Amino acid sequence: MRSYWPLILILAAMWGASYLFIKVAVDDIPPAAMTELRVLLAGLLLLGYLVVRTGMTRAVGELRAAWVPCAVLGVINAALPMGLVAWGETHIDSSIAGIAQSTVPLFTFILAARFLPHEPVGLTRVAGVAVGFIGVALLAGFPSDGGAWALAGTLAVVLSSLSYASGGIYGQKQVRDIRGPVLATGNMLAAAVVLLPLAIADPPTEAPGPEALAGLAGLVLIPTFAGQLVLFRVLRLHGSRKLSIVTYLMPVFAVVYGAILLDEPVTAAMVGAFSLIVVGAVLASGQRLFGYRAQETAA
Repeated sequence: MRSYWPLILILAAMWGASYLFIKVAVDDIPPAAMTELRVLLAGLLLLGYLVVRTGMTRAVGELRAAWVPCAVLGVINAALPMGLVAWGETHIDSSIAGIAQSTVPLFTFILAARFLPHEPVGLTRVAGVAVGFIGVALLAGFPSDGGAWALAGTLAVVLSSLSYASGGIYGQKQVRDIRGPVLATGNMLAAAVVLLPLAIADPPTEAPGPEALAGLAGLVLIPTFAGQLVLFRVLRLHGSRKLSIVTYLMPVFAVVYGAILLDEPVTAAMVGAFSLIVVGAVLASGQRLFGYRAQETAA
């Protein structure tokens, strides 16, 4: 499949479900240990996929040749952002995490202005960043029983968006020369190495229950294993800026999953914050969304 919108909708549905799976799993498994199991198991599955597709010799050779970009992606595209989201969801609902993650296009625009100089910068896109961050402020400040910890959890997810945006831009540069499945496999295995000391330091105190194990299994198979393959395909075919549109759609899936399956509330503040973030992200990215494209004003 090469068409843009089918790939984006599939990825949004997969990644939108990750917040639900994390919320269920993190009840019994500490964030670092859960994220370690997530990336390790997904990495092993991706390695098996790569070996079946190319053979053991070629798979090992390509991973060895690409170990530096895989290590970088393992930190900024997996270990750090996934760990931040997992920790954040110990203090906030999965739907809030999904909305906070929709800030990725804002950070992508800011970073692209520096590291992808061919990307146009205009007043409309700068205004979009400002509008989007007003939405972030509304989301972080709306009344919550969690108090300061809920604020910290929300900001942790926003910080993960910065990391994901960095990973998207770096991955766009690397996928020109390295095959997507190789980057997907290598960055998951590298993340597992990075997270191992943290997982050992804070292991589960008791055996996880069946719901937590089911959440972990869903997290590994759908948004991580399958999602990584789709991610690098979109990066190769369409680039990081177009990839960032997936975060406009992820919160919709996250809120629906959370409301139906976890009975999480949907408040007016959440809807208002999401609306501002999406409007800002559309303007900042300059991308076409449902027939609309932000018009550039020369800076």
